[in-house]
Amino acid sequence: MEQVKALVIDDEQIVLDSVKKILDAESYDVDVTLSSKKGIKMAVKNAYDIVLTDIRMPEIGGLIVLRDIKRAKPAMPVIIITGYGSIQSAVQAMKLGAADYIEKPFDPDVLIASISSAIKLGKIQEPEAQAIIHKEEMIRVLEMAATDDSFRHNLLNNGADALDDYDLTGPEKLAIITGDIRWIEEQIGPLSQNQKKWLEARLGAEIW
Repeated sequence: MEQVKALVIDDEQIVLDSVKKILDAESYDVDVTLSSKKGIKMAVKNAYDIVLTDIRMPEIGGLIVLRDIKRAKPAMPVIIITGYGSIQSAVQAMKLGAADYIEKPFDPDVLIASISSAIKLGKIQEPEAQAIIHKEEMIRVLEMAATDDSFRHNLLNNGADALDDYDLTGPEKLAIITGDIRWIEEQIGPLSQNQKKWLEARLGAEIW
């Protein structure tokens, strides 16, 4: 059986040590990093079978880590690491392309089962297209985020859940949630200042 190569990204050394200890016991090949920026670069450059990333980190939040890894490697399974206070965000991340989430402190059996399942599913599941395919719906949602106070409040407080009723893919929703102006404009052309209001607000806000 081929050795599983995993990358773990978390801003707490104790979490990295805990995950590495569990995975080392299963003879995984494990790399770890405290830096989310470095983690993205490592995931894109190296051949990993799985990436585990914390959802809340001071440098770059886990949703952006998920977004950037999936852009480069759509089939790469990404598991979200979460604490009790960010479980809702981790569940939402699964709507946006994450394979699963695991809670701290880790149950070794649950962790290994989650990784095994995510890798198996990643090999047979068709990855979502990392391009905008619902241009008009994207523009409609951005207009609403700029002009409809009720919708903007819902989006701010409920994240991906606020987009359930819209015909958007996970990558499209993730671009909106993370304020990814550059990628959206690369796909559909320049946005108006009105359409960019929500995205600019997200860029200056704490990633939940």
